[in-house]
Parts: sequence; C-alpha cells; structure tokens
Amino acid sequence: MKKEFRIQEILILMYRIFLAYVFYQISRVLFWQFNKDLIKVDSIADYFRLAFHGIAFDTTAILYVNSLFILLSLLPLVINTKKYYQKILFWLYFITNGIAYLMNFGDFIYYRFSQTRLTSAVFQVVKNESNLLKTSTISIIQHPFVIISFVVLMSLWIFLYKKINVKERKPLKLLPYFICSIITICCTTVLVIGGIRGDFKHSTRPINMVDANRFVINPVQGNMVLNSTFSFFRTLGTNNFKAVHFVDSQFIEKNIQPYKLYHRKIINRPNIVIFIVESFGREYSGAFNKEKNIKDYVSYTPFIDSLANESLIFPNSFANGRQSIHGMSSILAGIPSLTDAFTGSPYSNQKIQSIVSVCNDLGYDTSFYHGAPNGSMGFLGFGNILGFKHYFGKNEYNNDKDFDGIWAIWDEPFLQYFAKNTGKKQPFMTTVFTASSHHPFKIPEKYKGKFKKGKIEMHEPIQYTDFSIRKYFETAKKQPWFHNTIFVFTGDHTNEVCYPEYQKAMNHFAVPIIFYSPNPEYQLKGVNIETAQQIDIYPTLADLIGYNKKIRSWGKSLVSPEKYSSIIVNSDGGTEQFIIGNYLYRFDGKNFTGVYDKKDLNFDNNLINRVKNPEIEKGKLISKAWYQDYMDRVINRKLH
Repeated sequence: MKKEFRIQEILILMYRIFLAYVFYQISRVLFWQFNKDLIKVDSIADYFRLAFHGIAFDTTAILYVNSLFILLSLLPLVINTKKYYQKILFWLYFITNGIAYLMNFGDFIYYRFSQTRLTSAVFQVVKNESNLLKTSTISIIQHPFVIISFVVLMSLWIFLYKKINVKERKPLKLLPYFICSIITICCTTVLVIGGIRGDFKHSTRPINMVDANRFVINPVQGNMVLNSTFSFFRTLGTNNFKAVHFVDSQFIEKNIQPYKLYHRKIINRPNIVIFIVESFGREYSGAFNKEKNIKDYVSYTPFIDSLANESLIFPNSFANGRQSIHGMSSILAGIPSLTDAFTGSPYSNQKIQSIVSVCNDLGYDTSFYHGAPNGSMGFLGFGNILGFKHYFGKNEYNNDKDFDGIWAIWDEPFLQYFAKNTGKKQPFMTTVFTASSHHPFKIPEKYKGKFKKGKIEMHEPIQYTDFSIRKYFETAKKQPWFHNTIFVFTGDHTNEVCYPEYQKAMNHFAVPIIFYSPNPEYQLKGVNIETAQQIDIYPTLADLIGYNKKIRSWGKSLVSPEKYSSIIVNSDGGTEQFIIGNYLYRFDGKNFTGVYDKKDLNFDNNLINRVKNPEIEKGKLISKAWYQDYMDRVINRKLH
C-alpha cells in the first residue's frame, strides 16, 4: 500500500521545499552582510530572532514560486515517478526558484540605493531606460561576489536536490492511489493557501510588507525579516491609493491647510533655476554638518559649501521620496510619494498645479534639462504633465562624445550647455537634473586622480558634480540674466552613506535645501534650523516670485512671515512617516506603528504604548487628516 499512499514522493517533495527555506535563510545572511551598515542588528540572538520571523515571509514567497511544482508533484498521473517526468519537475523547480532567488541577490546592491526591498514599483523605474543591460553588467563587474555567490549557492542547491531521487514505482491498485492523491492534494492546498496568506484565520488579511514591522525594534530591520521575492510578488497589481475618512473637512482646512496664499509684492519678477542634483545627500556637504559633531568628518562639495555661505540653507531638510522621479514630483509639484509612488500610479496623468504651472500663469518661459536619452526616468512624460514649454535632453545636446556611455552627458559639459542655452526669454523658470553622481560612480577619464577617493564610492563623483556646478557658475555669472535669478539646490534622494549619523533611518531621506541669489533684494542668506522638506520648495518659490493667488500645497513657504503649519512627510516604502511638532509618527494607512521623539532619527525608542499626551494624540489626528486629504486629492484628481 506504500505505493498507493505515495509516501516516498511526499517526503521527497517536503525535502525539496525544505531546501528552498535553507537557501532563503542563506540569502538573508548575505543580504545583511552587504547592508549591515544600514541595518543595525545588536547581537547574534537578535539576528536569529529576525530570521525566525522571516520564515513566515519566506513561506509565502516559496509557495508563490512553487505552487505549480507542488501541484504537478502530487497530481495522480501514474507517470509521476518516471525519469522523464522527474526531469520536467527538475527544470520547472530550478527555473522558477532560480529567477525568484536571484531577486534577493539583486537587492544586495539595489537596497543601498532604494532603501527598501524590491517591489513591483521597479517596473516604473526601468520602463523608460535603454541602458539596463549595460548598468547591470557594470554592477556585476563591480560586485563579482554577488554573482559568484549566486552561482555557487545554486550549484549547491542542485547538488542537494539530486542527492535524493524518486525511485520509479508503478501503483498496483489505482483506486486507492487516486483517493490518497486527492486527499493529499486537498490537504496540501489548505496548507499552501494558509502559507501564502501567512495565517489561517479568515478574519486576517494576508501578510504584506508592513507586517514585517511587527517583529522588529527598529523599523529598518523590517527589511531583514522580508525577502525580495515576497516584496515583489506581494506588490504586483497593488494599488495602495484608497480613499479613507478619519476627520471632517473642517479639521483638514484648519490643520492641514491644503491651500496657501502669499501676499508678497514683486515689481521685477526673478528668474528661477532649480538644480536637482542626483543622489545629493546632506552627508556629503560640510555646510550642512557644522553642528552635527561627526567624528573625522570630511566634506566633498567645496564649491557648494562656499555657495552655502552666501545662501539661505536648511541643515535639517528631508526628501519626500526614495527615487529620482519621486524627487521631481516633490520638488516641482509638492506631491510626495507614499508607499506607492504617485508618479507610478493610475492617477499621475491629471491636471497638477506646480511651480511650472504657476510660472506659466505669470508668463515665464519654462524648461527642463536632463542629459540622459529623452524619456529616461519618466522625466519627459511627467514634465509634459506639469506643463514645461521646453525639454532639453541628450537628443537636443546632440554630441555623443560627451556621453558617459551609461546614463547621460557628463555633468560638466551638460551644465555648460545649460548655462548658455537658458535665459533667451525672460523671466524664465528652468530645472536641471544632473546625472553623474550616480552608480556606477564614474568620472571622466581626464579627471582621474583630480578628486580624492574618499571612504565610499560616491565621494569621488559627487566631487566631480560639485566641480561641474562651479564651472557652471563661472559661465552663468557672465550671462545678462544672472543677477536677477534665484537658484535652488537640492538632491532627488540620498545614496551611499559613510557616517553613523546618516545611517539613521530618517536620515536615509536627508537631502540639502539651498536658496541663493546674487540679488540682495530677496534676502536669501543665513542658516535656518527649522525642519524643511522638498515639497516646501514649490510654495517658497511661488511666494518669492509674487504669485498672489491660492496654491495647492502640502508644503509651505520657508521665507514667508505668514505662518502655516509644518508637516514633514515621506515613506520608507511600507510605512508613512510624519514629523509634526516634537514627535515623529509612523502610520501604515490604518494604524500607528510607532511614535518617536523627533530627535530619535533612528527610531530606537518607540513611545507608542508608553507615552500619551495631548500633543501626541493631536499629532496622530493630524497625520491621519493629512493622509486622508492626500488620498482624496490624488484619487479624485484635485491636485490643481
């Protein structure tokens, strides 16, 4: 009867699935080793605790990938034990598991730039890129251990799989064989469904990325509990834009103030030049770290430091997104990205009020510059939505001799083109998105040895970009439009980190904000230590150019005497984060998972169940109200 019960096949199937668990845990160890400067684990015991909780997420991923394999292994086909059938199962098993397993290895590198596990949002990032093969090849060359370890582990996995083989057996009694098989399939189906959901309770929703935070002390450790296969599959086809109702509209009008009005009077409207500097984290610039008391600190932006001394700067400023396109929507349109990026959502193609539309309304000539192939990063498409009158990319630059071979025209020549090509009509508003301070961290061959290598790969190319900006100013100062121009500098997002201060979770969003003008009339000088963010740039500029109509903005002017409330907001890809008053709140769209002192940037001391006071309760309500207003305006297309 053993043949009819198929005990051998069931035990070997269990062994094969068990192997997947083993190798997922190995990839978790390697992921942590690659990123342990970003994800702090206090002890071996702490690591094993995180790895143990990761089993639930591994289970979901493994069952997603192996559902067909399990079904074909258990179907009562009589031929199941034959060599050719087992060969089919072998190839199905390793093709599907190999692809899924490789996702985790890609995150060894990608996590350092995205600050979150791989999700389906990657489709939005790469859909406009034509150089994926080249950049992937360079990543492999720069990190050979990643691909070597993948090949070695897959070889070991295949070896262990083949160590135990199904012996060919033919069932003698078909009726018991079929009955036992059907019972086994039914029981397995229940187990697989429960495993994929993460729970057998009907009332509990399937686990998702947010649930990883239930098991951690520090929210960043949630990425240790997760695996990349889980986060990718769980976010496929998701849309986290959902209308909610927590408060009434009067509360939103009073506390969120989604519309701002400024009364500055301007006779001669200034030009605007916005620099969105690729991967420009606050860590790299000495001007933003004078009071941070960072041991052995070194600045890698000497020109920007000198410019900051003549500017209005914000040393406690944050990005509102995690990727380049998030930076564009935050800086120009005041729209941050939450768990799902607005720019990758079904709602991005709508009328949007922005600094572009405001300037168009005032008769400005508006333009956007990015030295990559036109359409790269989705900038051209989103720029068209915002209403830029002109777009200048690699096509318009029209000289491939200055192409870096991967991403874009090198910053130095492209910024020279930018300086000479703008200002033909005044007033003008223009934005340039630089490109060179980015993986694979290259600089032009002629400048090899000119800049210090620093402690991380990012330090050399950020110096090259700083040098390119200096050369830009040398040219711009000769232009007739220079004196009456306001310049803004910020980063789209952060990149590699070196110092422990910037390894703190909230400082993964630490970008600088600089306002500079050679015209003293605008009074853009000094150091303002109030907390600021990218979405404040748009209303600040609208104020400075004297736009006296209401603007839709969750940010506020940083230079206005008219006081609007400040609500700092961003998302780590799974949880929304708010800084309101003296506290920092983490909110998953339904519940608060953490409340911290706003100085606790690493989320070390969760106060949620230990401290209750009126300010915290009001802060929670304001966070919910902001989230409600954001969802309402995005979904119901009220961003104009």
